[in-house]
Amino acid sequence: MPADPAARRLPLVLAVVVVLALAVSGISPHDRFTWILETVWVIIGVPLVAVLWGRFPLTSLLCCLLAVHALVLIVGGHYTYAEVPFGFWLQDTLDLSRNPYDRLGHLMQGFVPAILVRELLVRTSPLRRGAWLNVLTVSACLAFSAFFEMLEWWTALAVGEAADAFLAVQGDQWDTPWDMFCALIGATVSITLFSRLHDRQIAHLAATVAP
Repeated sequence: MPADPAARRLPLVLAVVVVLALAVSGISPHDRFTWILETVWVIIGVPLVAVLWGRFPLTSLLCCLLAVHALVLIVGGHYTYAEVPFGFWLQDTLDLSRNPYDRLGHLMQGFVPAILVRELLVRTSPLRRGAWLNVLTVSACLAFSAFFEMLEWWTALAVGEAADAFLAVQGDQWDTPWDMFCALIGATVSITLFSRLHDRQIAHLAATVAP
């Protein structure tokens, strides 16, 4: 089955958008050290996907979600999560006590990796679609969220106050469990909303790349 030309162009268009956004965000960021810490996933991820694409192309759904997640990281890196203007607008609109943009970031930390993990498991393992696939997907997202919290802890220990903008705690003593809870919600909602669409795209991709 020939690949849809629009579907073939989509990953390239998304990559160009992300790279341009990354370049613009690197111009006079609020804190250069925080920008590096927040965008390093994008800096590594885009070339990695490009290198592996010939052997392991991704579904359009996953490409779109990865691009959106990259933009969330890029914006957070430029302003720092506690200073993102959109977050201040949400804070004022919802009458919140803090800038919630970091909560959005952690929702995405579960929402997008859930589809990434699901795609890897479905395409590279004998695991069947069903409850266990969902459980392992959410568990993997929670494990990554916990690991990310440890990375924040190690960074704080290593550089001290220079990591304050990266941590984005904003005086909340429950910031760490809230972050992991947001990732849990994101992962659960993602597989609930997208599993069927994702399965159709994986089947279409398998037919398209089949020799």
